[in-house]
Amino acid sequence: MSEPRYNPSELLICLASRLMEDDSTAFIGTGIPMLAASLAQRMHAPNLVPIFEFGGTGAILEKLPLAVGDMRTYNKALHASGICDIMEASQRGFVEWGFLGGAQIDCYGNLNSTVIGPQAHPKVRLPGSGGANDVGSACWRTIAIMRHGKRRFVPRCDFITTPGFLTGPGAREDAGLPRGTGPYRVISNLALMGFDDETKRMMLLALNPGVTVEQVLEETGFDLIVPAEIGRNEAPTDEELRLLRDEIDPDKLYI
Repeated sequence: MSEPRYNPSELLICLASRLMEDDSTAFIGTGIPMLAASLAQRMHAPNLVPIFEFGGTGAILEKLPLAVGDMRTYNKALHASGICDIMEASQRGFVEWGFLGGAQIDCYGNLNSTVIGPQAHPKVRLPGSGGANDVGSACWRTIAIMRHGKRRFVPRCDFITTPGFLTGPGAREDAGLPRGTGPYRVISNLALMGFDDETKRMMLLALNPGVTVEQVLEETGFDLIVPAEIGRNEAPTDEELRLLRDEIDPDKLYI
């Protein structure tokens, strides 16, 4: 069997990049979202406005930042401010997209990046929220980027760091979060998921190359909605891979 011409990280980056729209604002976290934003600016969204937690707004991502406070998050930017201004902008409804990750996600899109096990005596203590709670609470649409597996796609998060649809329809609004905000997509190394409008539960939208529905269900720890029609995600193109490998991450820090 021949080796695939791309690795799982490159596939995740390309899938995330394709969801980034031109002339939109996107809250970008460290890692895959940074590469995806840089790729989107080069491929189809030259007017994408990346927003970084520590104050960079609208940077041109010519060189890959190493973190959200890196000086490259201010490169040729529209604005250089600070964390309070950025969070306020989200709360005032100025940020359309938020890209997130976590150790666990449940069927309503709630994310955990705080602890595995009981909070008082956890098995594993994770990095915590950072700005993830603010992003998930205030951005109009959030996209989670995750490795797929039953330990990550769980029936119930051990701790809710970032709110999805909480317990179902109406729960976000009852908790005081802005109406119309919430999870939009989940990108994994197996598939692309969305959320059912009525039940707010996660549903399968498209399979990654070479993946079957059975594989996705086997690696999901809750009942995933499977509609009658399921799409198929395209593999990374030669141009996407060239840009990633030669221009965006030539040192292979993430890919």
